[in-house]
Amino acid sequence: MKINFYKYQGTGNDFIIIDNRNNEFPKENTKMIQKFCDRKFGIGADGLILLENSSISEFKMVYYNANGKPGSMCGNGGRCIVKYASFLKIFKTKTTFEAMNKIYKATISNDLVSLNMNDVNIKDIEDHENHLFLNTGSPHHVSFEKDLSSIDIYNKGREIRYGKPYFDEGTNVNFVEQVNANTFKVRTYERGVENETLSCGTGVTAVAIASHQSNRSKINIINLNTLGGNLEVSFLVENNTYKNIILKGPATFVFKGEIEI
Repeated sequence: MKINFYKYQGTGNDFIIIDNRNNEFPKENTKMIQKFCDRKFGIGADGLILLENSSISEFKMVYYNANGKPGSMCGNGGRCIVKYASFLKIFKTKTTFEAMNKIYKATISNDLVSLNMNDVNIKDIEDHENHLFLNTGSPHHVSFEKDLSSIDIYNKGREIRYGKPYFDEGTNVNFVEQVNANTFKVRTYERGVENETLSCGTGVTAVAIASHQSNRSKINIINLNTLGGNLEVSFLVENNTYKNIILKGPATFVFKGEIEI
């Protein structure tokens, strides 16, 4: 059987997206999903996303990591599937979608996709001597550095991702360099991809909150510079909780194709 797929990228974080509202895609075939994401033997992507029907929102996002396994929430993937759903005319400018048993709100304006992320309670942010740890839909280790160019992102990220105390579940690892009062450079090693990606949506969201929580920035609109482009994260702090967290940036159609499954 042949299926159509669409390739999208959000600041270099790229995804294969498939319309699975007919439920024909063999989701249990993790090896096939892994092959599709392989950049040598497949289409090539950081992850694969299925757009499905939802009984509680306009559509459902089902996300798989590049290793073929179901993943946690993906911020850039969420922005890309919103752009794809707009292409399918599921909505015009505002939408809600289901992902990981939660409802997410999103808007499109001037070709930029804004995605409302999960609230983060301050008590759930771990502030350690050399890093912060928090969950923004996916777990993130955030380490502030003086010079990102001097860091071996792959090996250092891999060491932290598989090391203590993350042995069982693993974590995404973000290395951060402050540029000015509300601008930070970010490089991320992503679990599931098991390599550095050009951008990570939940990662820059974690960095923005960690930057504010650690008093490196007192501004609630943070600019994040990734290898793949620039993103913006804004938020409010109420009742010891980061609320109305919005991840904003471009999501771009790359190409479409057909593949045999």
